[in-house]
Amino acid sequence: MRLLVTGAAGFLGSHLTDRLLLEGHTVIGMDNLLTGDLRNLAHLKGNRRFTFAKQDVSQPFDVKGSLDGVFHFASAASPPDYQRWPIETMMVGSYGTQRCLALAHAKGARFFLASTSEVYGDPTEHPQRESYWGNVNSVGPRAMYDEAKRFAEAMTSSYHRTYGTDTRIVRIFNTYGPRMRPEDGRVVSNFIVQALRGDPITIYGDGTQSRSFCYYSDLIDGIYRLFLSDRTDPTNVGNPAEFTVSQLAEIVKEMTGSPAAITYLNLPTDDPKMRRPDITAARKAFGWEPKVSLREGLAQTIPYFRKIVLS
Repeated sequence: MRLLVTGAAGFLGSHLTDRLLLEGHTVIGMDNLLTGDLRNLAHLKGNRRFTFAKQDVSQPFDVKGSLDGVFHFASAASPPDYQRWPIETMMVGSYGTQRCLALAHAKGARFFLASTSEVYGDPTEHPQRESYWGNVNSVGPRAMYDEAKRFAEAMTSSYHRTYGTDTRIVRIFNTYGPRMRPEDGRVVSNFIVQALRGDPITIYGDGTQSRSFCYYSDLIDGIYRLFLSDRTDPTNVGNPAEFTVSQLAEIVKEMTGSPAAITYLNLPTDDPKMRRPDITAARKAFGWEPKVSLREGLAQTIPYFRKIVLS
């Protein structure tokens, strides 16, 4: 297939590009490099089945020739990033989604939206099923990301119902692994970088809030399986193994051998207290299960950060 990946220079977009190329497809990567990094794609130089274009998909663009699929992964995805660029985040979730949908529809291509567990907000249902409508503050400090993704899901569903566009929606839960930026601002990268530097490991809140951490290779496998499946409803893809933030901090300290102290700060407004996916739909629809445990994934991620942080 000939496939377009927006956000291709990002953490997940670059890993998705690798998987698509591994499967024998041709990939056109797009990224405006606001949070993406061309170093994530440097290993693809000379690959005849990959081309890259610097492009903000919130602005008008076109792709010449046929397309079989459009993967829309462009967006700032960590709180420091989307709070630094709130308007850009809303634009790529709205205009960017519509432009990618229009392109997919015009080309007769399958459209794949990278949505997020953040559409559930600070959930009152646990674990979160796809049928849960969420508990989101539409004017809060995380709203630019949460509402951009909720809008993107609504736009995708509207194209599917109105025009018959072939669509898929994945709701991604906390994912980690190599190619995350040291300054990414998400909890796994924060803890590893702080531990390696010997800085205090900073926990926001009392540490009892929970998360479910999915290693990138498991997530990408779920995404690819969903793309090939017949399921059009939003689908959770994440690891249902649940850990408190305090447990994660202790595991990272142990695995890095760090003497770093653990400090506690106030929990940010609207930060979810718990997060765990119900993956029943993914199991039934395309037989997906995560395979990599947290410790196994950290054992692959810590050396990556050790190399770039301590070099």
